[in-house]
Amino acid sequence: MRARGSGARTRKLRVELGDRSYPIHIGVDTLAGAGRAILRHAPSKRAVVVTVPGVGRRYGPALQRSLREAGFRVRRITVPDGDASKSLRELQSIWDQMIDFGADRNTPVIALGGGMIGDLAGFASASYLRGVPFIQIPTTILAMADASIGGKVAINVPQGKNLVGAFHQPRLVWMDIATLRSLPMRQRAAGLAEVVKHGAIRDERYFKGLERDAEGLLDLVPEVLIPALRRSCEIKAEVVSEDETESGIRKLLNFGHTLAHAVEKLGKYRGFVHGEAVSIGMRFAAERSESLGLAPAGTAERIIALCERLGLPTEMPDHPRKAYLQALRVDKKMSDSRIDFVALTGIGSARTVSLSPQEILSTKATANAGQNRGTKRVVR
Repeated sequence: MRARGSGARTRKLRVELGDRSYPIHIGVDTLAGAGRAILRHAPSKRAVVVTVPGVGRRYGPALQRSLREAGFRVRRITVPDGDASKSLRELQSIWDQMIDFGADRNTPVIALGGGMIGDLAGFASASYLRGVPFIQIPTTILAMADASIGGKVAINVPQGKNLVGAFHQPRLVWMDIATLRSLPMRQRAAGLAEVVKHGAIRDERYFKGLERDAEGLLDLVPEVLIPALRRSCEIKAEVVSEDETESGIRKLLNFGHTLAHAVEKLGKYRGFVHGEAVSIGMRFAAERSESLGLAPAGTAERIIALCERLGLPTEMPDHPRKAYLQALRVDKKMSDSRIDFVALTGIGSARTVSLSPQEILSTKATANAGQNRGTKRVVR
């Protein structure tokens, strides 16, 4: 992974994966240039844009104009907002519309939206005609910092989240932070949970910077946000370049996600957005890291304090332990009845520990979580 770009308002990086390497461009008010960039990385006469209604209304016209100016015929496909759209039904709808449009093996599928759209459009791209070019144009902090990089694409099934999917790398990731201005504060905070995750597992100096600049990140100050997004992208790119298919170090990117996916499933993917569930999961994982004797005392306290400054929840929802255990048993990271649980060894470093669901959610850990309930969520 290489980084370049000296201005505070533009950054360019590259994910190094041999002949499947691809660039990441981070800038402000750059959507008008996306069409020409996409043409360079996915030359074709047609392009498919997959988005949700609100994002499509705000940013679809500018993107489509840019694509048409670059010579593309464009089909925009809109799916309902929300994680429930990561479904076989919506996937089938995208396939049907691509066939109707005459999409061929050179036709890029462009994800314009957040992590849900990236997952759904990416899996459509991976599966249509056994794989067509994929472009990510993320419009949320969560997608920019994490979900748009690395090629993991998937849909949900009734038994769990992201259980059916593929590894399908994009040709280009194009980030225009001007698209973040329409994000509600809750969505900004949720995206920053993944930023916190990167600092927690990989870079203590970066984590300290997040502690210093929390309010500037929420307020989308370019001189604060762009360097932070760059560092998160660097961390994700470094890990993906080393371990594309999650057989080793890439598992560390699941910090907080074991419990997060259980929280989301038990809430029927309502109530908490993904980043909020990750925040809850990071607190649990950090506290469990301390109780396992892997992380020094105070590690969890720093995670909790930063998440709550960002307005994120940190308390486990009050579901029965039995329900949590059942949700953990269908976690996609499970192998031979055990999960590679990501634990911190301190702020900025992490490792995996092979644990059963019962060991992860020990009665002592559950009791401690119950005692900690009552902390108020910060609301901005």
